[in-house]
Amino acid sequence: MEASLQIGNLAGIPVKLHWSFLLVIPLFAWIIGSQILLTTELIEVLFGVPIDVTLITEGFNPYILGTVVALGLFVGVFIHEMAHSLIAKAKGIEIHSITLLILGGVSQMEETMPDPKIELPMALAGPLTSLAIGVISSALVYVVAAVVTDPGIAGVLVFTFGYLGLLNVLLFGFNLLPAFPMDGGRVLRAWLARRMPLSRATRIAADVGKGFAVLFGIVGLLLLNPILIIIAFFIYIGANQEATYLRYNILLQDVTVADAMNSPVVTVEPTMPLPQLLEMMYETKHLGFPVVDRGALVGIVALADVHKISPHDREAMQVRDVMTRNPTTLPPSAPLIDALRIITGQDIGRIPVVAGDALVGIVTRTDVLRVMELREEE
Repeated sequence: MEASLQIGNLAGIPVKLHWSFLLVIPLFAWIIGSQILLTTELIEVLFGVPIDVTLITEGFNPYILGTVVALGLFVGVFIHEMAHSLIAKAKGIEIHSITLLILGGVSQMEETMPDPKIELPMALAGPLTSLAIGVISSALVYVVAAVVTDPGIAGVLVFTFGYLGLLNVLLFGFNLLPAFPMDGGRVLRAWLARRMPLSRATRIAADVGKGFAVLFGIVGLLLLNPILIIIAFFIYIGANQEATYLRYNILLQDVTVADAMNSPVVTVEPTMPLPQLLEMMYETKHLGFPVVDRGALVGIVALADVHKISPHDREAMQVRDVMTRNPTTLPPSAPLIDALRIITGQDIGRIPVVAGDALVGIVTRTDVLRVMELREEE
């Protein structure tokens, strides 16, 4: 994930920190610190443990205490994501990283067709871990009340553990809402996929997720709660993306790059003048070409590369001056879905297909879409 800084490595999984995380910690610290009186009353009622709020506010800066609780919450979020990742890793799924960001955490996993037998325990692992953290934190409230004799320190610890216990239990419940692509939505899909085709199960789970997103959005607007509105937006977009991703996977299942590529390939030399390249594009109706020098692929050039140069300067320039060197390539046997991921992820229009050291074809965005259209008609 871009704009993230790797801060460590745990169990072979890179742990990253997104820049938005640096914004949300001060925000949460301010919210928690400014609501200490209200939250203390709630914790006293829920746990039945008296807290002398005067000793807390006099002995500790409320916003420092808020920072401690906010950091504790995100440690819990990190453990939640680690639980997902460790279960996935045990099932043979590669974990690229875990990133902490503004709305919690996200595990970057290998993109594979969802398997209900794997997805169900993987989806449940996170919320159950949050529940365990909540139960342990709540138990520590009573341990502190019984062991710590200093009322000021006891009050701070009861407040901290009580707050974290409450938040983690709420996190458990919230994550189990069937709002796909949240954990509860994935549990719903895994359950449905045991009774119907995966595509239909995904569509139903995505529609339920969109329904929750609309509900969150309406409640957020009525309560003027920006957090709910942001959550609604991400759930709606995430449900759409997940349904689209699965559709692509199903349509391109068992299709290789060789099935879609164009061959033989029209190529250009690195010494070709740019005006001549433009004429060739106009004549062939191709907007990009592999660049070959003495039989070896050395780059790829597209109309967008030429457009970066002013018309006046193009007269004195050649293809090698604007081409992309060391382009991404694929073998003919690669799954076509890999080509789609590269094309969309890198925002490129075409990928050279190479067997050994020989250029044997080229696959474009249009080629992939054409295959999908044909498969939909089958």
